[in-house]
Amino acid sequence: MICLGNNRKTVVCVGAGYVGGPTSVILALKAPDVDVHVLDKSVARVEAWNSDRLPISEPGLRDALRAIKGRPRPNLVFSTDVDGLLPKADIVFIAVETPPGLSHGSTARSGVAPDLGTFHAAVRQVASLVTKDVIIVNKSTVPCGTADETARTVRSRLRPGIRCEVLSNPEFLAEGTAVENLLNPDRVVIGSSQSPDGLAAATVLADLYALWVPRERIVTLSTRSSELAKLAANMLLSQRISSVNALSAVCEKLGADVTEVSRACALDRRIGPHMLRASVGFGGSCFKKDVLHLAHAAHVLSLDEVAAYFTGIVSLNSCQTERYAKALVEHEPRIECVAVLGFAFKPDTGDTRESPAIAFIRALIINGISVRVYDPLVPKPRIIDAVRESLRGLTFLADSHLTVSDGVYAACDVDRDREKDDLPWVRYVGRGL
Repeated sequence: MICLGNNRKTVVCVGAGYVGGPTSVILALKAPDVDVHVLDKSVARVEAWNSDRLPISEPGLRDALRAIKGRPRPNLVFSTDVDGLLPKADIVFIAVETPPGLSHGSTARSGVAPDLGTFHAAVRQVASLVTKDVIIVNKSTVPCGTADETARTVRSRLRPGIRCEVLSNPEFLAEGTAVENLLNPDRVVIGSSQSPDGLAAATVLADLYALWVPRERIVTLSTRSSELAKLAANMLLSQRISSVNALSAVCEKLGADVTEVSRACALDRRIGPHMLRASVGFGGSCFKKDVLHLAHAAHVLSLDEVAAYFTGIVSLNSCQTERYAKALVEHEPRIECVAVLGFAFKPDTGDTRESPAIAFIRALIINGISVRVYDPLVPKPRIIDAVRESLRGLTFLADSHLTVSDGVYAACDVDRDREKDDLPWVRYVGRGL
């Protein structure tokens, strides 16, 4: 059985991005007797974490960091010193990106497998540098069965006499509320092998979370179930969004109000009110990727009807964004300039990955409409980088939500930021779609 001893524990997190950064901050905040080291190969990212210019925008994150730094003994370090810090680890979290890849033979109907190159590199690096018994905790989104493969890889590379257990601990964070999700999670899922050593390792991690999470919210299960639970959650959330967006198209044709229909449905306790608001479509780095990941898994398992169902969720989402722009152009044929409010994929974050705003703006420009953008959390250079190749009709990046309205005919609220609720637009479209 792995022995971590009774001394002050050291947790090392590999990856300081949208998952690893906030997770490590809250762990350090809630576990002051645990030393938390966060490693990232990006010097710029580490420097940003160690400055007042944080690399990500999340409500509450800056306050949590300030509280940690104000302690007599701060217990959080961001660093690029892999060789110096990994050997100290009792527990290693792996929180690196697993972006969509392009597997041989992948099609729109067969889904897309994730690219695990960065993840596998991190696993090999950890295995080569740890110097004592260690628990490796995977927080990256990976295919079902990855924990078993990881355990084999690590054990084949460990120094003689060193033991390890591999756990699955998927994140269920929503950008814009990540700090609140970490402080008060609906659940913490921990997957382990069902051997005595695996169950003991799961208990160690559960005890760490129990410093601030009620025990009844900590769920332990097998690694395969844990890995699949993450993908399943994002598929179900994506399905709900695409369902209400598909309903909005029917409502428009029949003269019904999708907001009223959704409200009536939400009163059914079996359905509930969450994520029943029609929109321009979902974005971000997870939903589309994870649904297509599930579709690929179903296709590999010869579950073609299931794969088609999963890919249909993504197809509906793409159609909604295109329909949103088409409806604006057809309904307001005199439009010459549109203000787009929000460039990130959702409120309270600066993340623009897979933002529906990009496709929406592209569709407007193709129809000869110039566009102004306002998003207080997305720096202008990032917007320019995102639109440089194809969005040459982006004529003005507004400095405030007030100046963006000058001379425009219509305004489209893409991310539903509360800051813009009282603006005096000439025409305000997109709220109820």
